[in-house]
Amino acid sequence: MKNYYITKERLAEIKLELENLKKIQRLEIAERLERAKEMGDLSENAEYSEAREAHTKLETKIAESEDLIKNATIIKRHQSQKVELGSLVIASHKNINKKFTIVGSDEADPLKGFISNESPMGKAFMNKSVGDVVEITTPGGKVKYTIDNIE
Repeated sequence: MKNYYITKERLAEIKLELENLKKIQRLEIAERLERAKEMGDLSENAEYSEAREAHTKLETKIAESEDLIKNATIIKRHQSQKVELGSLVIASHKNINKKFTIVGSDEADPLKGFISNESPMGKAFMNKSVGDVVEITTPGGKVKYTIDNIE
């Protein structure tokens, strides 16, 4: 059983998505299956095969979402002297400040500044303090960040 680290905001989004999957998308796929069955021979019915595949994917997504909700650990932000899950890290590289929020892998979105605690960058920041310099190996070489603030 996996434990998922997510923010309360992301948990609320997942619950809404799950409701949509169950109430709207399930109904849509059921209607597609019914229409495909009416076309006759199911063994050579591409529409039916596609609808069955969509149904399988939907049910898998529902099961995954329910598992995530059931096993979610909410990341609570609080002021800390060290970087931890939920921390907003303000760090500088070549005099350019960047903000990173440390989240669980299921919520990571690097383009929005949400980095996973399991990523190389997230691991480098974890348990560090203001003033610490972290070095991260990237495909383009090593990059150094100085931690300016932790919120």
